Amino acid sequence: MSHDPHEPLRDDIRLLGELLGETLRTLEGDELFRTVERVRALSKGARAGVDGDFEMLSAELSTMPVEAALPVARAFSHFLHLANIAEQHHRIRRRRVHLRDPAAPPQRGSCDETFASLLVAGVPADRLHEAVCGMEIELVLTAHPTEIARRTLVQKYNRIAMALAARDRADLTTPEREEVEARLLREIMSAWGTGEVRKTQPTPLDEVRSGLIIFEESLWEAVPRYLRAVDGALFGATGRGLPLDGTPVRFGSWIGGDRDGNPSVTPDVTRRGCLLHRWLGADLYLREVDALREELSVGAATAELRAVTGDSPEPYRDLLRGVRDRLRRTREWARASLAAEADLPIPDDIYLSAEDFAAALRLCAESLGCTGYARLAAGRLADVLRRLATFGMTLARLDIRQEASRHTDAVATVVAAAGLGDYAEWDEMARTKFLEEELRAGRWDAFRAVDMSAEVRDVIETFRMIATIPRSSLGAYVITMASEPSDVLAVLFLQRCAGVSDPLPVVPLFETSKDLKNAGPVLDSLFGHSWYRDHIGRRQQVMIGYSDSAKDAGRFAAAWDLYTAQEAVLAAAQRHEIELTLFHGRGGSVGRGGGPTHLAIMSQPPGSIDGRLRVTEQGEMLQALFGLPEIAARTMDVYTTATLEAWLVPPPPPRPEWRVIQGRLRDVASAGYRAAVYDDPRFLEYFTRATPAAELSEMNIGSRPAQRKGARSVTSLRAIPWQFAWTQTRLLLGAWLGIEDALEAAIAHGEGERLRQMYREWPHFRSVIDLTEMVLAKAAPRIAAEYDRRLVPGELQVVGAALRSRLERATVAVLAVSGHTELIESSAVLRRSIDVRNPYVDPINLLQVELLRRVRESPDDRVRAALHVTINGVAAGMRNTG
Repeated sequence: MSHDPHEPLRDDIRLLGELLGETLRTLEGDELFRTVERVRALSKGARAGVDGDFEMLSAELSTMPVEAALPVARAFSHFLHLANIAEQHHRIRRRRVHLRDPAAPPQRGSCDETFASLLVAGVPADRLHEAVCGMEIELVLTAHPTEIARRTLVQKYNRIAMALAARDRADLTTPEREEVEARLLREIMSAWGTGEVRKTQPTPLDEVRSGLIIFEESLWEAVPRYLRAVDGALFGATGRGLPLDGTPVRFGSWIGGDRDGNPSVTPDVTRRGCLLHRWLGADLYLREVDALREELSVGAATAELRAVTGDSPEPYRDLLRGVRDRLRRTREWARASLAAEADLPIPDDIYLSAEDFAAALRLCAESLGCTGYARLAAGRLADVLRRLATFGMTLARLDIRQEASRHTDAVATVVAAAGLGDYAEWDEMARTKFLEEELRAGRWDAFRAVDMSAEVRDVIETFRMIATIPRSSLGAYVITMASEPSDVLAVLFLQRCAGVSDPLPVVPLFETSKDLKNAGPVLDSLFGHSWYRDHIGRRQQVMIGYSDSAKDAGRFAAAWDLYTAQEAVLAAAQRHEIELTLFHGRGGSVGRGGGPTHLAIMSQPPGSIDGRLRVTEQGEMLQALFGLPEIAARTMDVYTTATLEAWLVPPPPPRPEWRVIQGRLRDVASAGYRAAVYDDPRFLEYFTRATPAAELSEMNIGSRPAQRKGARSVTSLRAIPWQFAWTQTRLLLGAWLGIEDALEAAIAHGEGERLRQMYREWPHFRSVIDLTEMVLAKAAPRIAAEYDRRLVPGELQVVGAALRSRLERATVAVLAVSGHTELIESSAVLRRSIDVRNPYVDPINLLQVELLRRVRESPDDRVRAALHVTINGVAAGMRNTG
């Protein structure tokens, strides 16, 4: 038997590849199978450096008729999806192997390992217990258009993963193994027969339903599993477990609530999104209560329970019958309200909040514990209580998000209708003075009838909708492009005008490079208003955006802008004795703040994570991090331990001389990035020609437009399609451009050894370099050059050549700082994953280049359909989109 821990992964990939081949032969014929095998051999040869193979591969794919190109692209795309499934399953398998070994140390980054290490580091047991019980981590799911895979296919992929898990059973009989493999073949055939590209654009409510699948199929099982592990580790470390109403992690959502730049998200969409959450929550709890009634047939009960159930021979079942009926009424109310034009009146006998539901369950748990059935209470009943602590009745609370200028227009309309002047023309001091005075006085309790634009009406109707939705359905109100204190006060004023009795906390989002620099002073000014400090109870969330800052200044410069902005925000909060929660708007790609969770959290400024953290998880990362229960439990585990570690044993602050160097690096990197992207008049045309950016907007990926309003420019392009386009061409420009200029200049200035010291000793700097190294390892300049050669006019090809030259310089400079001899040499698993994928992604890219050329010369629906399949395939191969 092989001792190579990764041999089972290779075996799974071989099997899935063989079953895909059988599918092709059965459904499409031998000719397609032979073509795919020939292309695969040429691609592998090209990657291995065989002379002429790349040219032969490119020539064959460039002359392939669309009737052949489409199934070839689909075949390679399907293989990449299957390889992703196998890798996810292998992560689970490796974890299980580790946990089965009684002699193995705790898994790295697990609660067992981290709690023990914190005690060794000098954290007292009581402090550790208090910290774990008091942590507030909220993972916020968003519907940014980066999730390529259709919901139907995601569900098939999950069933393939379950079949791989069944195949791992050591006691499988030969007929059972054959049946598992037959099941795998059926699922692969079914996936092949399913269109991977959406025929119509998803609506925001489609996106809500897709997001809820994560809760129903994964998180519902994963959360109690994760909390049991936290409980056990905490008891082992401190002698006290996690209370049943304690949970370090909760969930929020922007899906159906994020209206920034998306006119499809109307007030009614948000209302219905909240109802969908409430309906599914009631349905899931109803299943659990039905199972509990089957389980809790015992008759022993305390006097407290008997006071409710009387002399019933089955008191638990009797109590839970009423709970079941109330859940049914809750579900029916949500269903009926979904079908209506507005929420129906809320009956008194449904569960709006979790407390009444939890009280009934606690009564059962306490009775079981007092009558000798504590272990019975510690099973399903405890799991339902843990779910209630995490999910409430709605699974996740919806945030509302809108852009600051939309609120300004709405306030201006209201103020003008009252005859009080032109708010839009007032300076910041006048706006702030007016808003604070009106909020103090409480004079505004309704919008006055007034003629208004459609955009203003949408804003005002949104606030009216907030006033009618049960508060437990909603989270915070996030303001995009916040830049002044009045932006925050305006939202409070509009909530007051709409009659919102329990106002949503208002969260300013600072995301451009300029706004990040001003974040500290803006908050200093805001916190200087005593009314505001009292109103918020000295608790404030502040969001920092990774996407626009990276597109604005380049990822390397933006990383320092984000770091210093957090320091300034934290300092402002401390000066005014405000309890701060930082909300990180991270995307899936490195260019939008993505990357390994532990690395990201540990690289934040010391003191910025004080046991409280909010983070967005976006697009394809939802499936990658939460799509399977075992993966989801591990994701929550890592968030918990990294947050705890950064809070209780933060790294030392960077040395002053490091900060000086980093500031200089930032300025050089930003200047180099902006010179290429914003100052070169040829760049926008080059970007449009060399990437599928324009064609991406035609794909039915998400409900949100890819472009902001305004003239066509890099500035008006949203950050997600910006990163998405560069990922497709494999140049990945948005994640590294500028770092080559910065590092080269510092090394030439004699600071090479100091940079290497910063890499070794400063977590923030190390994380930036390591993430850049990972991006550079994924880049494929030879593939990017093909886009230029076949799509870009000759006079613009010099732009692409210069960028590829800078990519090469970036690689040399990064390696000089990290001290590595080759990219990601410290991560053999990632290196192997990239090497396995490259021969399958390369042909899809080459087909994409040719299909782009054809569709631009002569639009054709068949060519466009094949092109969309290649976009899907590259996204699967790169493991992220935007």
